[in-house]
Amino acid sequence: MGLRHLSVGGQVVLALGVLLVIFASPRPVTGEPPAGKVLRIGVLYAFNHALDPVSSALDRAMIDGLRAKGYEPGRNFTLEFRSAEGKPERLPELAAELVRLKVDVLVTAGTAPTLSAREATQTIPIVMVGVPDPVAAGIVASLARPGGNITGVSVNAVEISAKRVQLLQEALPKLSRVAVLWNSSFKSMTLGFQQIKLAAPSRGVTVQSVRVSGSGDFDQAFAAISRERPGGLIVLFGPMRGDDLPRIIEFVNRNRLPAIFELGRGAKEGGLMEFGPNLPELARHVGIYLDKIANGARPADLPVEEPTRFEFVINLKTARTLGLTIQSSLLARADRVIE
Repeated sequence: MGLRHLSVGGQVVLALGVLLVIFASPRPVTGEPPAGKVLRIGVLYAFNHALDPVSSALDRAMIDGLRAKGYEPGRNFTLEFRSAEGKPERLPELAAELVRLKVDVLVTAGTAPTLSAREATQTIPIVMVGVPDPVAAGIVASLARPGGNITGVSVNAVEISAKRVQLLQEALPKLSRVAVLWNSSFKSMTLGFQQIKLAAPSRGVTVQSVRVSGSGDFDQAFAAISRERPGGLIVLFGPMRGDDLPRIIEFVNRNRLPAIFELGRGAKEGGLMEFGPNLPELARHVGIYLDKIANGARPADLPVEEPTRFEFVINLKTARTLGLTIQSSLLARADRVIE
């Protein structure tokens, strides 16, 4: 797709995919709902929808995006939520259940729900959000021409994962070994870990792989990290149960371990840093896709959008607790600094 650059500090960057989505739809964008139609939207999550704060933010952002196009809940659209609650093996049946309800369109958050939805239907339009590298995952043929019944918003996990190594080393100039806590149940986490493994050696950093497949693996994972005593931690856990994040935060704080998390996952609770795309901002763009599809556009003709903005958060209070002095140049690039 080209013309897309990774940035830190909230700078807006040019993304050809975004321009194509906004300005080059194969059908006119009406900006208003079809008269007399109630759009039935099925939403499929892998994580615990009731307890996860990120999912709540995604819900609000998606509804905001629809409202910007003239839709109101209960009047001209309804939502049917299904959540696997951190158990990916439940996703195929939940996707099939939404198909049996004869929803007009499916919204899927992440790679595993999108793949499950694709297996459940090749005819109902699917709008994905937050899927890392949907081409590599075999979800779409290309970003410009997705083909099939799936389009939406992807996340470039490759560049993001490599950037987390760089940011952690900038905060810890003597960093030579980093542990990566990643959930091997999700393909997106595997892609992210592979990119960290590729990026780290060029910065003189060795990687300790700490794989988990679910919440029951944390005690063993924490013990492995403690034995190796890395200088920092990168958390790529993806979908979590409600109590997973507090357990990770408690571990890194107790062990005085500087950690960088995915956006919205750790710094506010006491982790050192976060970096990633603003997922609620991406979810607002889901409303654009839903409106186009409601007005007759085909997913196959709607280019996949990529993030145009990445956010960087530093918890300065945690840095002081760890005895770290964060360079002013790094602080200046943060979108938010938690005092």
